[in-house]
Amino acid sequence: MSTQQSAATTTPDAAGLGHSLKQRQLTMMGLGSAIGAGLFLGSGKGIEAAGPAVLISYLAAGTLIILVMWALGEMAAANPNSGAFSVYAQKALGPVAGSTVGWLWWLQLVVVIAAEALGAAGLLVTIWPVLPVWALTLIFMVAFTAVNLTTVKNYGEFEFWFALLKVAAIVLFLAFGAALLLGWIPGAASPGLANFTGNGGFAPNGMGGIATALFVVVFAFGGTEIVAVAAAETDNPERSVAIAIRTVVWRILVFYIGSIFVIAAVLPWNSPALDSPFAGVLNSAGISWAGTAITLVAVAALLSALNANLYGASRMIYSLAGRGEAPRIFSRTSGSRVPVAAVGVSVLFGFATVVLEVLFPGRILDMLLNLVGSTCLVVWGTTLVSQLVLRRRADREGTPLPLRMKGFPVLSCVGLVLLAAIFAVGFTGAQSRDQLFGTFALVAGIAAVCALSRRRQRSPARD
Repeated sequence: MSTQQSAATTTPDAAGLGHSLKQRQLTMMGLGSAIGAGLFLGSGKGIEAAGPAVLISYLAAGTLIILVMWALGEMAAANPNSGAFSVYAQKALGPVAGSTVGWLWWLQLVVVIAAEALGAAGLLVTIWPVLPVWALTLIFMVAFTAVNLTTVKNYGEFEFWFALLKVAAIVLFLAFGAALLLGWIPGAASPGLANFTGNGGFAPNGMGGIATALFVVVFAFGGTEIVAVAAAETDNPERSVAIAIRTVVWRILVFYIGSIFVIAAVLPWNSPALDSPFAGVLNSAGISWAGTAITLVAVAALLSALNANLYGASRMIYSLAGRGEAPRIFSRTSGSRVPVAAVGVSVLFGFATVVLEVLFPGRILDMLLNLVGSTCLVVWGTTLVSQLVLRRRADREGTPLPLRMKGFPVLSCVGLVLLAAIFAVGFTGAQSRDQLFGTFALVAGIAAVCALSRRRQRSPARD
C-alpha cells in the first residue's frame, strides 16, 4: 500500500468516510433510528404510566424535537460533520462541552443498540418460540455488525428498504385503527373514547404518571438527530439535510401521535396487551393473523433502528477520535472507507447484554429503556444553546448560511424553555427524578474525565 493510500484510509474527519448516501436514504435513516423500540414497545410502557394522558407527553416532546431538528439542520447544512452536534458544541461552548456531549450520545446509542436487539428478540419469541431471547439477540448483533462493516452505500440501501417496510406498516395500522374506532370493521365493536373518560379518567396516575411517561417518550424520539451525523456522508449535504429534516419531523409526529391515539383509545391503560401494543390493538378486533403480522413488522422496525443507531454510534466515536477525544484507532477506516474499529467498540455492550440476558432473563430490557431517556434532553439542550451561539456569531461576522432556522432567536429560546419545563415536570415523579439525578451524575462524570484528559494532553512532556 502506498503512503498516499494509507493516509486516505486513516483520515480523522469526514473526508476519510464515504460520500455515497442518497437523500432518500438519509431521510429513511432518520425514520429508522426514531421508529423502533420507543414506539413499538415504549408506547405501551408510556400508556401504562400515564394512561391516555401520555398524549400530553408526546406533544411536549414532539414540539421540542421539531425545534431541535430545525436548529440542528441549520448547523449541519453549514458544517456537515460526522460528529454533528458534538462538533457544534465544541465550536460554540468549548472542547470539553463538545467531547462531553459526543461521549454522552455515544453511550446512549450503545445502550439503545442493546435495547433494540433485546426488544426484537423478545417480540419474535412471542410468535416463534424456537430459540431463547438471548440466542436471537446474539444472532441479531452478529448480523447487523456485519451489515455495518460493508460500504456505506450498501448500508444506506439496506436501511432504506427496512425503514420503508415499517413506514408502510404504520400507515396501514393507522388506517385500521381509524376504521376500528369508527365502527367500520364487521364484528368488532368500536370502543369509541370510553378509555379516555372511564377506568380512572384521562390521567389515572396524575402528574407523576405523565412525568414518568415523558422520559419513555423522550427515549422514543431519541435518535432522530442521526440525520445530522449521516449528512457528512452524502454528496450534497446542504440540500439533503434540509429535505430530510423537514420530512422526518412531520412524519414522526404523524406516526407517533396517530399510533398512540389509536392504542390509548382501543386498549385500557392497565391492559396486559400493552406489552405488545400494536398486536394488542389488532387482536382486540379478532384478527389474530394481523397481530402476528404487525409483530413481525415491529421486529423489523426494531432491527432497522438497531442498524441506524449502530451507524450513528460508530460515526460519533470516529469523530471523537479524529479530534483527539478518543483513541486514534477509532479514526481509522478500511479500504471501503468504513471505520471498522469504531463499529467494533460500539457493539461490545450489545454482546455483553446477551450474557446479562442469560443470567437475568426478562429483566434487562426494562432497565435499558429507563437508562437513557433523559440523556436525550441533555443532547437536545446543548444543541439549542450551540445554535444560539453559532447563529449569532455567523450573523455578527456576516457569514452566509445555506439553511436558516426561521423565528430565530425566539423559537430557539422557546425550545430551551420547553426543555426546562420538561426537567421541572420530571422532578415531580419519583422514577423520573431518579433518572434525572443519574443523568446529571453521568454528565458530570464524563465532563470531568474529558477535562482531565485535555489537561493531560496539554501538559508539557516530562523526561
